[in-house]
Amino acid sequence: MTHPTLLVIAHGSRDPRHAATVHALTERVRAERPGLRVETAFLEFNAPSVPRVLERLAAQGADEVVALPLLLTRAFHAKTDIPSVLREARARLPRLRIRQADVLGPSPLLNATLGRRLREAGARPGDLPRTGLVLASAGSTDPEAIAVIAEIARELRHTGWCAVRPAFASALLPRTEDAVRELRAEGVDRVAVAPYVIAPGRLPDRIAAGAEAAGADVLADVLGPAPELARLLLRRFDEARVPVGASLSA
Repeated sequence: MTHPTLLVIAHGSRDPRHAATVHALTERVRAERPGLRVETAFLEFNAPSVPRVLERLAAQGADEVVALPLLLTRAFHAKTDIPSVLREARARLPRLRIRQADVLGPSPLLNATLGRRLREAGARPGDLPRTGLVLASAGSTDPEAIAVIAEIARELRHTGWCAVRPAFASALLPRTEDAVRELRAEGVDRVAVAPYVIAPGRLPDRIAAGAEAAGADVLADVLGPAPELARLLLRRFDEARVPVGASLSA
């Protein structure tokens, strides 16, 4: 095999919607770049596991794999879990070259996906000046991940929303419902909630429940298998293949 394989590594979930969404996204990636071999693996809860897929690829004669974390920020899974799994695989499979791509965020393509989901949920451009936005992420205790969410919220504030507040489903406060109520208390006319998560599951359900409990006017869907997200995966794949010191053409 002369071309690297793209291995998309998702966290996994007991919720079957999670794996279904991940597979739908990888199918869109295949459609975006015919001829590229795209495999999917999970850290936990779902099969196949990362070691199992890498062993199969090595047995089939693959010589290079780009392992792409299906993660929005550089937190524990990107910094610890996935590198550990890949190190162990390299030791067992010395003939298989394994590169780890960067996480997906931050990226203008993620912001574009958020905008797509908000429009699909009923957010109209003309309403933005009187609408506050809650950017609801899963949550993390990692300072780098927290800083990225705060920066995205600041960026979105300059796209027409009258106010933008970050919220978290775990680890940190405020929760989604608190952020919605805070915007209401400040006199914001309408409130939209945008889950900054890729696939359905327990934490996205918590975000949705908080939005509904606080009476948000618009609740967007998760990012899911959006075309912008598929293009971002391919962007990270290409970046991982560029030699250090070189630049990736637009």
